[in-house]
Amino acid sequence: MDDFRLSEAKAMPIEQVVNMLGIQSLVRAGHELVGPCPACGGRDRFGVNLRKGVFLCRRCEAKGGTIDLVMLVQGLEFRAALDWLCGPSQELSPQERRKREADAARNRLRNEQRAEQQRREAIRAAGEIWKNGVPAEGTAVRAYLSRRGIAPNMLPVIPKCIRFAPQLSYTVKAEKGWKVIHRGPAMLAAVQGPDGLLSAVHRTWLDLNQPNGKAVVADPNTGEALPSKKVIGSKKGGAIRLSGPSHEAPVMVMGEGIETTLSAMVSGVDSGAMFWAGVDLGNMAGRRVIRGEGMKFAGLPDLDDDEAFVPPACVERLVYVMDGDSDPRLTRAKLEAGLRRAMVMRPGLQGQIASAPQGLDLNDVLMGKTDG
Repeated sequence: MDDFRLSEAKAMPIEQVVNMLGIQSLVRAGHELVGPCPACGGRDRFGVNLRKGVFLCRRCEAKGGTIDLVMLVQGLEFRAALDWLCGPSQELSPQERRKREADAARNRLRNEQRAEQQRREAIRAAGEIWKNGVPAEGTAVRAYLSRRGIAPNMLPVIPKCIRFAPQLSYTVKAEKGWKVIHRGPAMLAAVQGPDGLLSAVHRTWLDLNQPNGKAVVADPNTGEALPSKKVIGSKKGGAIRLSGPSHEAPVMVMGEGIETTLSAMVSGVDSGAMFWAGVDLGNMAGRRVIRGEGMKFAGLPDLDDDEAFVPPACVERLVYVMDGDSDPRLTRAKLEAGLRRAMVMRPGLQGQIASAPQGLDLNDVLMGKTDG
Protein backbone atom coordinates (compact mmCIF):
# COMPACT_ATOMS: atom_id res chain seq x y z
CA MET A 1 0.00 0.00 0.00
CA ASP A 2 1.77 3.16 -1.24
CA ASP A 3 0.28 5.76 1.08
CA PHE A 4 2.40 8.47 2.69
CA ARG A 5 -0.06 8.55 5.60
CA LEU A 6 1.30 5.21 6.85
CA SER A 7 4.56 6.87 7.84
CA GLU A 8 2.65 9.74 9.44
CA ALA A 9 0.46 7.38 11.48
CA LYS A 10 3.34 5.20 12.66
CA ALA A 11 5.33 8.26 13.73
CA MET A 12 2.52 9.70 15.87
CA PRO A 13 3.11 9.41 19.64
CA ILE A 14 0.70 6.72 20.79
CA GLU A 15 -0.22 8.78 23.87
CA GLN A 16 -1.52 11.46 21.50
CA VAL A 17 -3.69 8.85 19.79
CA VAL A 18 -4.98 7.61 23.18
CA ASN A 19 -6.05 11.18 23.96
CA MET A 20 -7.62 11.64 20.51
CA LEU A 21 -9.68 8.49 21.06
CA GLY A 22 -10.75 9.56 24.54
CA ILE A 23 -9.78 6.25 26.16
CA GLN A 24 -10.69 6.55 29.84
CA SER A 25 -9.37 5.15 33.13
CA LEU A 26 -5.78 4.52 32.06
CA VAL A 27 -3.17 5.32 34.69
CA ARG A 28 0.52 5.85 34.14
CA ALA A 29 2.82 3.14 35.47
CA GLY A 30 6.40 3.91 34.55
CA HIS A 31 6.58 4.06 30.76
CA GLU A 32 3.12 2.52 30.33
CA LEU A 33 -0.54 3.50 30.54
CA VAL A 34 -2.48 0.69 32.22
CA GLY A 35 -6.19 0.12 32.76
CA PRO A 36 -9.36 -1.49 31.37
CA CYS A 37 -9.28 -2.71 27.79
CA PRO A 38 -11.54 -0.59 25.54
CA ALA A 39 -12.66 -3.83 23.88
CA CYS A 40 -13.10 -6.38 26.68
CA GLY A 41 -13.00 -4.32 29.90
CA GLY A 42 -11.31 -5.60 33.02
CA ARG A 43 -9.26 -3.55 35.46
CA ASP A 44 -5.60 -3.51 34.47
CA ARG A 45 -5.24 -6.03 31.64
CA PHE A 46 -4.66 -3.36 28.97
CA GLY A 47 -1.33 -1.59 28.57
CA VAL A 48 0.04 1.07 26.25
CA ASN A 49 3.83 1.14 25.98
CA LEU A 50 4.71 4.80 25.49
CA ARG A 51 8.32 4.06 24.62
CA LYS A 52 7.60 1.64 21.81
CA GLY A 53 4.29 3.08 20.64
CA VAL A 54 2.37 -0.20 20.96
CA PHE A 55 -0.51 -1.58 23.04
CA LEU A 56 -1.54 -5.02 24.27
CA CYS A 57 -4.49 -6.58 26.07
CA ARG A 58 -3.50 -9.66 28.06
CA ARG A 59 -6.97 -11.17 27.75
CA CYS A 60 -8.40 -10.57 24.28
CA GLU A 61 -4.83 -10.14 22.93
CA ALA A 62 -5.65 -7.09 20.87
CA LYS A 63 -2.33 -5.45 20.07
CA GLY A 64 -0.48 -3.25 17.62
CA GLY A 65 0.39 0.35 16.96
CA THR A 66 -1.49 3.59 16.40
CA ILE A 67 -3.63 2.44 13.45
CA ASP A 68 -4.51 -0.84 15.19
CA LEU A 69 -5.60 1.14 18.26
CA VAL A 70 -7.98 3.24 16.16
CA MET A 71 -9.34 0.08 14.52
CA LEU A 72 -9.96 -1.47 17.95
CA VAL A 73 -11.65 1.51 19.60
CA GLN A 74 -13.58 2.86 16.63
CA GLY A 75 -14.43 -0.52 15.09
CA LEU A 76 -13.06 0.53 11.71
CA GLU A 77 -11.32 -1.28 8.90
CA PHE A 78 -7.72 -0.40 8.13
CA ARG A 79 -8.30 2.27 5.47
CA ALA A 80 -11.09 3.92 7.42
CA ALA A 81 -8.88 3.98 10.53
CA LEU A 82 -6.12 5.63 8.51
CA ASP A 83 -8.62 8.24 7.28
CA TRP A 84 -9.74 8.86 10.89
CA LEU A 85 -6.18 9.29 12.08
CA CYS A 86 -4.59 11.26 9.24
CA GLY A 87 -7.46 12.59 7.18
CA PRO A 88 -8.65 11.41 3.75
CA SER A 89 -6.09 10.46 1.16
CA GLN A 90 -5.49 13.15 -1.42
CA GLU A 91 -3.28 13.81 -4.36
CA LEU A 92 -0.09 15.56 -3.32
CA SER A 93 2.62 17.25 -5.28
CA PRO A 94 6.03 15.55 -5.15
CA GLN A 95 7.28 18.44 -2.98
CA GLU A 96 4.44 18.11 -0.46
CA ARG A 97 4.83 14.33 -0.35
CA ARG A 98 8.56 14.67 0.39
CA LYS A 99 7.82 17.24 3.10
CA ARG A 100 5.29 14.99 4.84
CA GLU A 101 7.61 11.98 4.63
CA ALA A 102 10.44 14.04 6.11
CA ASP A 103 8.18 15.27 8.91
CA ALA A 104 7.15 11.70 9.67
CA ALA A 105 10.80 10.57 9.72
CA ARG A 106 11.69 13.36 12.16
CA ASN A 107 8.75 12.46 14.42
CA ARG A 108 9.75 8.80 14.37
CA LEU A 109 13.36 9.65 15.24
CA ARG A 110 12.22 11.96 18.05
CA ASN A 111 9.98 9.23 19.47
CA GLU A 112 12.82 6.71 19.36
CA GLN A 113 15.21 9.12 21.07
CA ARG A 114 12.63 9.93 23.76
CA ALA A 115 11.99 6.22 24.34
CA GLU A 116 15.71 5.50 24.67
CA GLN A 117 16.16 8.39 27.09
CA GLN A 118 13.26 7.13 29.23
CA ARG A 119 14.75 3.64 29.15
CA ARG A 120 18.14 4.91 30.35
CA GLU A 121 16.49 6.96 33.10
CA ALA A 122 14.47 3.94 34.27
CA ILE A 123 17.59 1.76 34.39
CA ARG A 124 19.43 4.49 36.32
CA ALA A 125 16.54 4.71 38.83
CA ALA A 126 16.59 0.90 39.20
CA GLY A 127 20.31 1.06 39.90
CA GLU A 128 19.79 3.61 42.66
CA ILE A 129 17.12 1.50 44.34
CA TRP A 130 19.35 -1.59 44.16
CA LYS A 131 22.39 0.28 45.50
CA ASN A 132 20.40 1.56 48.48
CA GLY A 133 19.17 -1.93 49.39
CA VAL A 134 20.81 -4.08 52.05
CA PRO A 135 21.54 -7.83 52.24
CA ALA A 136 18.31 -9.76 52.72
CA GLU A 137 19.46 -12.19 55.41
CA GLY A 138 18.05 -11.35 58.84
CA THR A 139 15.41 -8.97 57.45
CA ALA A 140 11.69 -9.18 56.70
CA VAL A 141 12.60 -10.92 53.44
CA ARG A 142 13.55 -14.08 55.34
CA ALA A 143 10.27 -13.98 57.24
CA TYR A 144 8.34 -13.38 54.02
CA LEU A 145 9.95 -16.33 52.25
CA SER A 146 9.22 -18.54 55.27
CA ARG A 147 5.60 -17.35 55.10
CA ARG A 148 5.59 -18.60 51.50
CA GLY A 149 6.80 -22.05 52.56
CA ILE A 150 10.46 -21.46 51.68
CA ALA A 151 11.95 -22.15 55.12
CA PRO A 152 15.58 -21.49 56.13
CA ASN A 153 16.40 -25.20 56.19
CA MET A 154 15.25 -25.41 52.55
CA LEU A 155 17.02 -22.23 51.49
CA PRO A 156 19.97 -21.76 53.88
CA VAL A 157 21.36 -18.82 51.89
CA ILE A 158 19.16 -16.20 50.27
CA PRO A 159 20.37 -15.58 46.70
CA LYS A 160 22.55 -12.50 46.26
CA CYS A 161 20.18 -11.21 43.60
CA ILE A 162 17.63 -10.55 46.39
CA ARG A 163 18.03 -7.58 48.72
CA PHE A 164 15.92 -5.63 51.21
CA ALA A 165 14.73 -2.03 51.30
CA PRO A 166 13.61 -1.00 54.82
CA GLN A 167 11.49 1.91 53.58
CA LEU A 168 10.68 2.05 49.86
CA SER A 169 8.29 4.54 48.29
CA TYR A 170 5.36 3.29 46.20
CA THR A 171 4.51 5.97 43.68
CA VAL A 172 1.69 6.55 41.20
CA LYS A 173 1.37 9.10 38.44
CA ALA A 174 -0.20 12.35 39.55
CA GLU A 175 -1.23 15.48 37.65
CA LYS A 176 2.27 16.80 38.03
CA GLY A 177 4.97 14.20 38.39
CA TRP A 178 4.66 11.29 40.80
CA LYS A 179 2.88 10.90 44.12
CA VAL A 180 3.98 8.66 47.00
CA ILE A 181 0.95 6.72 48.27
CA HIS A 182 2.71 4.10 50.39
CA ARG A 183 6.06 3.67 52.04
CA GLY A 184 7.28 0.49 53.65
CA PRO A 185 9.64 -2.50 53.59
CA ALA A 186 10.17 -4.26 50.28
CA MET A 187 11.97 -7.25 48.82
CA LEU A 188 14.18 -6.26 45.89
CA ALA A 189 15.30 -8.59 43.10
CA ALA A 190 17.87 -7.74 40.46
CA VAL A 191 16.82 -8.28 36.84
CA GLN A 192 19.92 -8.88 34.73
CA GLY A 193 19.98 -8.49 30.98
CA PRO A 194 21.64 -10.96 28.60
CA ASP A 195 24.93 -9.14 29.20
CA GLY A 196 24.69 -9.83 32.94
CA LEU A 197 24.27 -6.16 33.83
CA LEU A 198 21.46 -4.84 36.01
CA SER A 199 18.63 -3.70 33.76
CA ALA A 200 15.68 -3.53 36.18
CA VAL A 201 14.62 -4.11 39.77
CA HIS A 202 11.60 -6.16 40.80
CA ARG A 203 10.00 -4.83 44.01
CA THR A 204 7.61 -6.64 46.37
CA TRP A 205 6.21 -4.48 49.17
CA LEU A 206 5.88 -6.49 52.39
CA ASP A 207 3.51 -6.51 55.35
CA LEU A 208 3.99 -9.50 57.61
CA ASN A 209 0.66 -8.77 59.28
CA GLN A 210 -1.06 -9.87 56.07
CA PRO A 211 -1.73 -13.59 55.52
CA ASN A 212 0.46 -13.78 52.40
CA GLY A 213 3.07 -11.35 53.72
CA LYS A 214 2.49 -8.78 50.97
CA ALA A 215 1.44 -5.20 51.59
CA VAL A 216 -2.04 -4.02 50.64
CA VAL A 217 -1.75 -0.77 48.67
CA ALA A 218 -4.93 1.07 47.71
CA ASP A 219 -5.49 3.56 44.92
CA PRO A 220 -6.07 6.88 46.72
CA ASN A 221 -8.76 7.89 44.23
CA THR A 222 -10.75 4.70 43.72
CA GLY A 223 -9.82 2.58 46.74
CA GLU A 224 -8.97 -0.33 44.44
CA ALA A 225 -6.12 -2.62 45.46
CA LEU A 226 -2.96 -1.95 43.48
CA PRO A 227 -0.32 -4.59 42.68
CA SER A 228 2.09 -5.21 45.56
CA LYS A 229 4.75 -6.08 42.98
CA LYS A 230 6.23 -3.66 40.44
CA VAL A 231 9.24 -3.53 38.13
CA ILE A 232 11.30 -0.46 37.34
CA GLY A 233 13.82 -0.42 34.52
CA SER A 234 14.03 -2.49 31.33
CA LYS A 235 13.00 -6.11 31.95
CA LYS A 236 12.68 -7.42 28.38
CA GLY A 237 15.11 -10.22 27.69
CA GLY A 238 16.26 -10.22 31.31
CA ALA A 239 15.81 -12.60 34.22
CA ILE A 240 16.21 -12.83 38.00
CA ARG A 241 19.14 -15.20 38.36
CA LEU A 242 18.19 -16.94 41.59
CA SER A 243 20.56 -19.88 41.38
CA GLY A 244 23.25 -21.30 39.22
CA PRO A 245 26.25 -23.44 39.91
CA SER A 246 29.68 -21.88 39.61
CA HIS A 247 29.97 -23.41 36.16
CA GLU A 248 27.55 -22.99 33.28
CA ALA A 249 24.78 -25.58 33.56
CA PRO A 250 23.08 -27.36 30.65
CA VAL A 251 19.60 -27.21 32.27
CA MET A 252 17.61 -24.10 33.14
CA VAL A 253 14.33 -24.08 35.08
CA MET A 254 12.34 -20.87 34.79
CA GLY A 255 9.12 -19.84 36.50
CA GLU A 256 7.30 -16.59 36.03
CA GLY A 257 7.74 -15.26 39.57
CA ILE A 258 10.36 -15.37 42.31
CA GLU A 259 8.31 -17.54 44.66
CA THR A 260 7.41 -20.06 41.96
CA THR A 261 11.01 -20.41 40.80
CA LEU A 262 12.36 -20.67 44.36
CA SER A 263 9.75 -23.36 45.05
CA ALA A 264 11.12 -25.38 42.13
CA MET A 265 14.67 -24.78 43.32
CA VAL A 266 14.18 -25.94 46.92
CA SER A 267 12.18 -28.98 45.83
CA GLY A 268 15.40 -30.49 44.49
CA VAL A 269 13.94 -31.37 41.09
CA ASP A 270 17.34 -30.83 39.48
CA SER A 271 20.09 -29.72 41.82
CA GLY A 272 22.50 -29.16 38.94
CA ALA A 273 20.22 -26.76 37.07
CA MET A 274 20.15 -22.99 36.93
CA PHE A 275 16.95 -21.48 38.35
CA TRP A 276 16.04 -18.11 36.88
CA ALA A 277 12.73 -16.22 37.25
CA GLY A 278 11.37 -14.77 34.02
CA VAL A 279 9.81 -11.67 35.70
CA ASP A 280 6.53 -12.07 33.82
CA LEU A 281 4.84 -14.27 31.24
CA GLY A 282 5.17 -11.68 28.48
CA ASN A 283 8.95 -11.64 28.80
CA MET A 284 9.14 -15.44 28.74
CA ALA A 285 6.77 -15.75 25.78
CA GLY A 286 7.52 -12.67 23.70
CA ARG A 287 5.18 -11.61 20.93
CA ARG A 288 3.11 -14.32 19.24
CA VAL A 289 1.50 -14.82 15.87
CA ILE A 290 -2.22 -14.87 16.69
CA ARG A 291 -4.00 -13.36 13.70
CA GLY A 292 -6.15 -15.72 11.72
CA GLU A 293 -8.66 -18.39 12.61
CA GLY A 294 -7.38 -20.91 15.13
CA MET A 295 -4.20 -18.97 15.87
CA LYS A 296 -4.98 -17.75 19.38
CA PHE A 297 -3.75 -20.92 21.05
CA ALA A 298 -1.30 -22.04 18.37
CA GLY A 299 1.78 -21.05 20.37
CA LEU A 300 3.68 -19.63 17.40
CA PRO A 301 6.33 -17.00 18.13
CA ASP A 302 6.72 -13.75 16.25
CA LEU A 303 10.38 -14.14 15.36
CA ASP A 304 10.68 -10.41 14.68
CA ASP A 305 10.53 -9.89 18.45
CA ASP A 306 14.21 -9.74 19.31
CA GLU A 307 13.70 -8.57 22.92
CA ALA A 308 12.05 -11.60 24.52
CA PHE A 309 14.01 -13.92 26.79
CA VAL A 310 16.43 -16.39 25.22
CA PRO A 311 18.64 -18.57 27.47
CA PRO A 312 22.43 -18.47 27.38
CA ALA A 313 24.18 -20.60 24.78
CA CYS A 314 25.28 -23.11 27.45
CA VAL A 315 21.69 -24.22 28.11
CA GLU A 316 20.72 -27.48 26.39
CA ARG A 317 17.31 -27.95 28.03
CA LEU A 318 14.93 -25.14 29.03
CA VAL A 319 12.06 -26.02 31.39
CA TYR A 320 9.26 -23.48 31.76
CA VAL A 321 7.13 -23.88 34.90
CA MET A 322 3.47 -23.28 34.07
CA ASP A 323 1.21 -21.90 36.78
CA GLY A 324 -2.19 -23.52 36.97
CA ASP A 325 -3.99 -20.50 38.44
CA SER A 326 -4.65 -18.73 35.13
CA ASP A 327 -6.22 -19.57 31.75
CA PRO A 328 -4.49 -22.91 31.01
CA ARG A 329 -4.83 -22.88 27.20
CA LEU A 330 -3.64 -19.31 26.82
CA THR A 331 -0.80 -19.70 29.32
CA ARG A 332 0.42 -22.87 27.59
CA ALA A 333 0.24 -21.20 24.17
CA LYS A 334 2.39 -18.34 25.41
CA LEU A 335 4.96 -20.64 26.99
CA GLU A 336 5.08 -22.80 23.87
CA ALA A 337 5.76 -19.70 21.79
CA GLY A 338 8.61 -18.72 24.11
CA LEU A 339 10.16 -22.17 23.96
CA ARG A 340 9.86 -22.33 20.17
CA ARG A 341 11.54 -18.94 19.82
CA ALA A 342 14.36 -20.08 22.10
CA MET A 343 14.79 -23.30 20.11
CA VAL A 344 15.05 -21.32 16.87
CA MET A 345 17.60 -18.95 18.42
CA ARG A 346 19.52 -21.79 20.09
CA PRO A 347 19.64 -24.74 17.62
CA GLY A 348 19.66 -28.07 19.43
CA LEU A 349 17.92 -26.68 22.54
CA GLN A 350 15.20 -28.88 24.03
CA GLY A 351 12.10 -27.23 25.49
CA GLN A 352 9.73 -28.56 28.14
CA ILE A 353 6.73 -27.31 30.12
CA ALA A 354 6.20 -28.50 33.70
CA SER A 355 2.65 -27.75 34.83
CA ALA A 356 1.32 -27.11 38.32
CA PRO A 357 -2.10 -28.60 39.17
CA GLN A 358 -5.15 -26.71 37.91
CA GLY A 359 -5.96 -23.70 40.06
CA LEU A 360 -2.57 -23.67 41.80
CA ASP A 361 0.96 -22.45 41.23
CA LEU A 362 4.09 -24.27 42.31
CA ASN A 363 4.38 -22.22 45.49
CA ASP A 364 0.83 -23.30 46.44
CA VAL A 365 1.94 -26.91 45.99
CA LEU A 366 5.00 -26.31 48.19
CA MET A 367 2.75 -24.94 50.93
CA GLY A 368 0.49 -27.96 50.75
CA LYS A 369 -2.57 -26.38 49.15
CA THR A 370 -4.82 -28.80 47.28
CA ASP A 371 -7.17 -26.41 45.47
CA GLY A 372 -7.25 -22.86 44.21
